[in-house]
Amino acid sequence: MINFFKKPYRYAVIFSILLVSLSIFVLLDTFVIPKSQMNTEDKVINNSSGTSDNNEITDNNSSISDDKGEVVITENSYSDENIEISIESDRENGTTFYVADIIIKDPSLLKTAFADNSYGRNIKEVTSEIASENNAILAINGDFYGFRNSGYVLRNGVAYRDSVSTDEYGEALVIDSEGNFKIINEVETSMSELESQGVLQVLSFGPALVENGESVVGENDEVGKAMVSNPRTAIGQVGPLHYIMIVSDGRTSESEGFTLKELSNILISRGCITAYNLDGGGSSTMVFNGKVINKPTTNGKSIKEREVSDIVYIGY
Repeated sequence: MINFFKKPYRYAVIFSILLVSLSIFVLLDTFVIPKSQMNTEDKVINNSSGTSDNNEITDNNSSISDDKGEVVITENSYSDENIEISIESDRENGTTFYVADIIIKDPSLLKTAFADNSYGRNIKEVTSEIASENNAILAINGDFYGFRNSGYVLRNGVAYRDSVSTDEYGEALVIDSEGNFKIINEVETSMSELESQGVLQVLSFGPALVENGESVVGENDEVGKAMVSNPRTAIGQVGPLHYIMIVSDGRTSESEGFTLKELSNILISRGCITAYNLDGGGSSTMVFNGKVINKPTTNGKSIKEREVSDIVYIGY
């Protein structure tokens, strides 16, 4: 054993093994090992505009009456006293996309949820599973906050992360207590300011796509090193409590995918005054009444949902 250490190169071998082991651990810790920091099932602040009485739903502190009236569900629509959703598929620029037009009566019906109802790192489920666990009527993937260590995370009125985004845009989508959308720069707006305003949601991915009814992305803008044409997920506001969710297919022979500019133009054509880009690529998924509407893919071959850390959804 002593002779083993007398040869200098063997120290290099041991050092290399330790270095590789450390690198593997760091990668696993960053991308694989789940680390729950908080269970979120009961952490919701009621910022809705309604008032409370004994006939109202108490789950998630919603102010909406539990009497939904007549519920009508078809393959591509849902309606009750408080929610109207219609979904259509369309095709443009060699790409198939899916549009959900949503009108709700209370901002508390536009919600977000974490995978496994837990905030933390590498806690992931597919969008359809998170939607099922939260009885979502309609859901899309969120901003995949768990893939990054920075960027504001405020969900259903509760702040979880206040570290400023380090990406090139630094833009976040704010949904206020009345359900209105606003784009902010995280460097210029503190989390404490947002909390004091009673903000319901903050999503941090980006970039912003539409502001004041006009596109705010250029022809060559792109997220990081992503391919030019991708599967996409976006959310936009048309008017008071009126929203659009869009998910596009991409990276296949049947559907090329959108650039950010193309996506912004489609949102404008649907009447959006403010719109924001969410996590795309293999994450892009739309679920309606328990069924995956689009064709999510990461490799252009197999149709399969990618596990994500969060969703945006419509539901009680």
